[in-house]
Amino acid sequence: MQSALYDALAARLGPKGVAADPQTLAPHLEEWRGRHHGRTPFMVMPASTDEVAFVVRACADAGAAITPQGGNTGLVGGQIPDGEVLLSLKRMNAIRAVDAVDDALIAEAGVVLSAVHEASARADRLFPLSLASQGSATIGGLISTNAGGVHVVRYGMMRDLVLGIEAVLPNGDIFHGLKSLRKDNTGYDLKQLFIGAEGTLGVVTAAALKLFPRPRAHAVACCAVERAEDAIALLHFIKSETGALAAFEIMNRESRAMTVRNVGRRDPFPDAAYVALIECEAAGEDGLRPVLERALSAAISENLAQDAVIAQSEREAQDFWALREDISAGHKPEGEQISSDVSVPVSKVPAYLAEAETAVRAVLPGARIVAFGHAGDGNLHYTVAEARKGSGAAFPRERLNEAVHDIAVRLGGSISAEHGIGVARRSDFERYKDAQSIALMRAVKTAIDPRNIMNPRVLLG
Repeated sequence: MQSALYDALAARLGPKGVAADPQTLAPHLEEWRGRHHGRTPFMVMPASTDEVAFVVRACADAGAAITPQGGNTGLVGGQIPDGEVLLSLKRMNAIRAVDAVDDALIAEAGVVLSAVHEASARADRLFPLSLASQGSATIGGLISTNAGGVHVVRYGMMRDLVLGIEAVLPNGDIFHGLKSLRKDNTGYDLKQLFIGAEGTLGVVTAAALKLFPRPRAHAVACCAVERAEDAIALLHFIKSETGALAAFEIMNRESRAMTVRNVGRRDPFPDAAYVALIECEAAGEDGLRPVLERALSAAISENLAQDAVIAQSEREAQDFWALREDISAGHKPEGEQISSDVSVPVSKVPAYLAEAETAVRAVLPGARIVAFGHAGDGNLHYTVAEARKGSGAAFPRERLNEAVHDIAVRLGGSISAEHGIGVARRSDFERYKDAQSIALMRAVKTAIDPRNIMNPRVLLG
């Protein structure tokens, strides 16, 4: 059956549209951290929405399940096939339109995020989603996982940045929802079904994205902060004093030390319990830096921060951000570890950090805790590493996962803020998500994909 399906797809897509040789498949079958490995009979690489529709319809008729893949930057294994046909959107990489009047850009699913940034800039506009993998993450993948990034505090998640979607449904039909409207009050907002669905309801092929006026001024600063409570107070202080906050990140001491050691970045305050990374932006070229300087000076006077430094150049601003963006690479070589992507209400961030540390150390004395992330919206990336790399001691992975997730849920939070569920978090999802929500999700899945061919192991499983 698979041979006949391959032949039919090869006849339609041509030699550039199919691949079965191990060398071509290899980069698509392993997640970048090496935690998820997959297998597939072959990969298809359609170059148009009509070709995607043909592929999906042919697979549906053959009873062959599909795993869609964008830039393969996901961290929960949802993009890695395990016997399914792998559908890569990398050849669908055209920016179809940029409209500065409508403040909208239409990009195909395989367009890399950095290319959207560049196209927006050429039109003197901003697409604000920004994350460390923007040189490889694709629009389709970012939509399917409802990506967040560092500017959520000002612009919201990917869900807030999508105006319209074009997608291929599990039967091969095309959903024509590619609109650039800000208002359309005609029933269910169907595009939202595909945002965060992790490819389980169809294949996103293109999207209309919101653009914004391009800021003329940026200011980036780092602050030394001794307590998480002070970091949250500093967040609100900078918000109110500047009216220009675009990002507010925190990094604990261990996260920075590992990044300095393993990546070579510079830490401006190596002894601080936390470093807060602050970015402000404004439409006018003058006035932003003095406003931020006054705000930081006042924050230090009120003991919300012990010290602060404002980047003196674009290069120094990039260096500050590199310390934050390279933390994942910094802790990757540090032995056995579990990594979580939790969110809690912003007011509960200090409580989460304190309670999680107590719970983790009760399970694993001497554990090294890497806590960093988007404090401005309550999203923390929380990693627990073994006390000493290569210690050989048993690593209580499940008990640690349970400890950090139990506390997040008890504080009114979520076990996944922006990475999704994939396959890695399915058991956690079933444990923590309420039964009614799961039942409603299953009803939607069954209605749209009754044969369960779209990413069948992901999310609901």
